[in-house]
Amino acid sequence: MTKKKIEQILATLEKLYGQEQCGLDFNTPFELLIATILSAQCTDVRVNIVTNDLFDKYNTPETILLLGEEALLEKIKTCGLAKTKAKNIILTCHRLLIEYNGIVPAQMEQLITLPGVGRKTANVVMSNAFNIPAIAVDTHVFRVSRRIGLASGKTVLEVEKELMKNIPQDKWSQAHHWLIWHGRKCCTARKPNCGECMLYNLCVFARQSFKEA
Repeated sequence: MTKKKIEQILATLEKLYGQEQCGLDFNTPFELLIATILSAQCTDVRVNIVTNDLFDKYNTPETILLLGEEALLEKIKTCGLAKTKAKNIILTCHRLLIEYNGIVPAQMEQLITLPGVGRKTANVVMSNAFNIPAIAVDTHVFRVSRRIGLASGKTVLEVEKELMKNIPQDKWSQAHHWLIWHGRKCCTARKPNCGECMLYNLCVFARQSFKEA
């Protein structure tokens, strides 16, 4: 895809979703870290409902550990994969206290060593909690960027690297949100709304679909 087309795509996405921000509610890097761990295979809406209650009293590594794994599991059970998430959150809280004095690190290399934290979660935290340019590739970003033609990689890491190459660094964090919201509102997984998509004339997927029709 040409640089000009990429610029047109980004300009269109910014016009549509420029006001959109992270869908998770948080006040501190720790709250965002926990919320993002909980968001795996779960909607932001559901996570926000859960964390609105959880963070009222338990929003630090110390208080989460005092709560305990069983009680934590009960509070997050509606998020899905709750047993695994509860275990990872408890282990992460231990690690934060022992290795980082309870402070969430801002570097990728340190974040991904925490239980339950992969590159996507690390990028979300870096971008939204620390204002470090990053592109978190979730299911929406992966699907939409490949359909449009901003990336063609077959793995999350490949797509992340392609997007970092094709998108100006000062737009990484914003573009991440634009792609997510486009995936939620228009370019949905099962039935993309190509007929009403503002990117129709720029999109590889739409062009291929038109030829096959």
